[in-house]
Amino acid sequence: MDPSVLAALTLSFIGYLAGSVRIVQQGEEGLVERLGQYRRTLRPGLNFVIPFLDKVYMEETRERLLEIEPQTALTSDNVTISVDAVMFWKILDLQKAFYGIDNLEQALKNLAVNTLRSEIGQMDLRQTVSSRNQINQALLHQLDEATEPWGVKVTRVEVQEITISEALRKSLEAERAAEANRRAKILETEGVVESIEMLSKVLKAQPNADAVMKYLIAQRYVDANYRLGESANSKIIFMDPKALTETVSELIAADQNDNYFNGDNGNQPPPTS
Repeated sequence: MDPSVLAALTLSFIGYLAGSVRIVQQGEEGLVERLGQYRRTLRPGLNFVIPFLDKVYMEETRERLLEIEPQTALTSDNVTISVDAVMFWKILDLQKAFYGIDNLEQALKNLAVNTLRSEIGQMDLRQTVSSRNQINQALLHQLDEATEPWGVKVTRVEVQEITISEALRKSLEAERAAEANRRAKILETEGVVESIEMLSKVLKAQPNADAVMKYLIAQRYVDANYRLGESANSKIIFMDPKALTETVSELIAADQNDNYFNGDNGNQPPPTS
């Protein structure tokens, strides 16, 4: 045989062998089509194919990140918000992923956006803001179930940021401030009532309750007149201290009479006016 022909055949054979070798890296897989039909899947390591007949498509099987850009969504109480998220996913079955859906990544993004809007639409604004972890778990479950026929595994979904309009934010802040003031006033009122009850119990146990009460009311009377005098728009109000103390005495006497006739007399004679 002519040496040149032998050299050509040798080179062709070497080229054929080189073309038939496919080394697949870890974290990748290869899909083999022979004459337009699926043949097999190449795993990481050394693989052989038939040159010119087999066509190989390489694909990553490592976990990947898919970012969901800010999307508008409507809550159950008709509040429009903006929300973005990230989704982590990977291919488990390359054959399903390649033939089961066209443009896998775009399909995943569209599915994630629709599922996110649907989940938020079932919650009001307060639930949406405070239940981020609940939204993440619901999205993960629904997306993982929906992508199973595509040979895809959704491993994690995280809502990144929930944004509301500036006008709505100010309105919510004003509402929270009003609620805080309301609670503070309730606590203050409860404290005053409790103090009055304690003072009443203490006075009932004192033999000179009449004098103590007159002193306390007189002190309040002086303090109130002092505050009125400090005001730029103050008006002078004259009140007869004697009438004031007489009224207090009558109230205390009436209270003592009630206690006596109700049985809380401690074997004491009824008070006299």
